[in-house]
Amino acid sequence: QEQLVESGGGLVQAGGSLRLSCAASGRTFSGYSMGWFRQARGKDREFVAAISSTVPATNYADSVKGRFTISIDNVKNTVYLQMTSLNPEDTAVYYCAADRGSYIGPWAGEYDYWGQGTQVTVSS
Repeated sequence: QEQLVESGGGLVQAGGSLRLSCAASGRTFSGYSMGWFRQARGKDREFVAAISSTVPATNYADSVKGRFTISIDNVKNTVYLQMTSLNPEDTAVYYCAADRGSYIGPWAGEYDYWGQGTQVTVSS
């Protein structure tokens, strides 16, 4: 149904880790830049990280630098977000996004495709 499908969310204790996956559904996103955003309850959608495999380059929000790692498996057409040292402020619905170019910036409106989101809850 969705062209991007996130998985891997769940409940984790503070200090723990999760790996989110975002797989293409029904098409390939080869050559696209891929991003992760999150939206906590009552807050605006927030940029997390993005990657371009063509430049190549990555971009991270300051709040996740050193803790999160974005990567792409081009064979599987899947983008990952490895999250470590999670804290309750990381609690949000995490969305995968794709840009048909090489944009890896924080502006959500530049991304062309979006997944349905996966819930990440970090307990204290």
